[in-house]
Amino acid sequence: MTTTENPTTEEAIDPGPLIKLTIADCAAKALHSALALGVFEALADGPADLAGTARRTGLHPRMAADFLDVLAGLGLLERAGDGYRNSALAQAYLVPGPASYLGGFVELTNETLYGTWGRLTEALRTGEPQHLDPDKGGFVGDRHQDPAKMKRFLAGLDAYSDRMGTELARRVDWPGYRSFLDLGGARGNLAAVLVRAHPHLEAMCFDLERTRPLFTEHIRGLGLEGRIGYTGGDFFTDPLPEADVVVLGHILHGFDTDRRRALLRRVFDAVRPGGAVLVYDRMIDDDRSDPERLLSSLHMRLVSPEGSEYRAADCRQWLREAGFAEGRTEAMLGTHTLVTAYR
Repeated sequence: MTTTENPTTEEAIDPGPLIKLTIADCAAKALHSALALGVFEALADGPADLAGTARRTGLHPRMAADFLDVLAGLGLLERAGDGYRNSALAQAYLVPGPASYLGGFVELTNETLYGTWGRLTEALRTGEPQHLDPDKGGFVGDRHQDPAKMKRFLAGLDAYSDRMGTELARRVDWPGYRSFLDLGGARGNLAAVLVRAHPHLEAMCFDLERTRPLFTEHIRGLGLEGRIGYTGGDFFTDPLPEADVVVLGHILHGFDTDRRRALLRRVFDAVRPGGAVLVYDRMIDDDRSDPERLLSSLHMRLVSPEGSEYRAADCRQWLREAGFAEGRTEAMLGTHTLVTAYR
């Protein structure tokens, strides 16, 4: 009699995480289509059944049930009996109209993100940025060149800057300061949140001169004319207005290390004695293990010739080199890091 022994084998490795990673962009595409079809707007006033939702949004009956159930599975819709309603997340951020609307930002990622990341392999081979403007057939070095596109971009970010401004209004000891400068303040939305929360503050935005019309229009619409000033210029060549606090949000990630150091030296001169600098970005964790932060850094390398994210430890070092005293580092909004230093 012959016996055959089964060889010992390693436990099978589940390929599930790999499959999920492979189709990860499908969920984002479902969100983009839901916005394009007006799904969240159609359900803004309350739930509707399958047929009613499909009729309001133009969904084909063959696709409707699976599509709406996908949105429910992603936490964007909830089942309400035989129908659907917006989840709290979608109602807060994906219904057009309120200031919290993030749909414009989501739509812009659909317009620009996929084409850029589709050229990742080429970027990895050449080191060149891959952010192309389909209208011009070339690289986009400055979104300000097209005022209409810039306006859409900034409007899409307003809801985000509302949240960031609210966080800064709460975390910083603003009663101890009289003024602040928002470096790269664009159309002034973050500054508007801060002056509304702390009316004693004198506010100034600094950005390119051609951004001034967008700033003027937005601040007028908010009823804050005369409350927030604007200075047009270049970060690296024009004088920076003095202030007790200088805010750099999503600024340093656009430059290489040498330019970051140079800019922070100029910021030190702009901060009045006893004042502070606030730097926030999607900084990389110090041990470089968070994939979302690293993907953000890779994205900056894809869309700009110099940019990338950076570690909070690096930011603190650059601030010390510029002359600032050590401050604190803290997480913000689950996606960002805030570094504060003092003069």
